[in-house]
Amino acid sequence: MSLALIPGSFDPMTVGHLDIIKRALTLYDEVVVAVMVNEQKNYEHTLQERTEMAELTVAGLDRVRVISSEGLLIDLFDQLGADVIVKGIRNEKDRAYEEKMAEWNLAHNPRAVTVFLQAADDYEQVNSTRVRELVRAGESPDNLVVPAVAAYLAALDERKS
Repeated sequence: MSLALIPGSFDPMTVGHLDIIKRALTLYDEVVVAVMVNEQKNYEHTLQERTEMAELTVAGLDRVRVISSEGLLIDLFDQLGADVIVKGIRNEKDRAYEEKMAEWNLAHNPRAVTVFLQAADDYEQVNSTRVRELVRAGESPDNLVVPAVAAYLAALDERKS
């Protein structure tokens, strides 16, 4: 049984992320989505909120589970017994960043191989930053996130007001 680990900040998870997850399901028996903490990033949403939105995004998908982790990806990889790390890339900037991360992971854990999935054309412009910008501007991020996440973000925004 093959297990793919899809790590990310997912602040929040978008339909582009969901597409990568669904495509990974065609290649691997199980997918674990790991909502991670990157100390170099400032998050709009808490780890718990990001995890809840990821769970809403993948709800109903068999063979997918969501976890959160504040540790190192290479350690989580071994803890889960993962076979591969899957990362989506939208453009050359993503590719350059992800290749450096993949090299670091492999240097520190020789089993931690990364597979890159190119974003589908429909999702090349979809990113979490755009979702956050829309929400801050009081606009709905429809078509960038699943409806349940759009509702979750609206409810969060109301609570903050």
